[in-house]
Amino acid sequence: MHYTYKTSQLVCSSQIDIDIDNGVITNVAFTGGCPGNLTAIGILVKGKTPQEVINMLEGVDCGGKGTSCTDQLAKALKEILAGRLS
Repeated sequence: MHYTYKTSQLVCSSQIDIDIDNGVITNVAFTGGCPGNLTAIGILVKGKTPQEVINMLEGVDCGGKGTSCTDQLAKALKEILAGRLS
């Protein structure tokens, strides 16, 4: 299933596209942000469950903003698990 999450205006990326099949993340792509780092994040989370990624990335802060692109990914995954993002 494909999901699109609009991020907080506090982070550099504006959108996260997430594909989940059979409870496992198969693709994550960020729009905007630091291309190298965010491409690497997409590679690292591939094959993991949403909960595993939430546990790793939730609360990661960037520059004292109270969130980050990776924290926004965790928020998106929480929304997906709660059925609030389609």
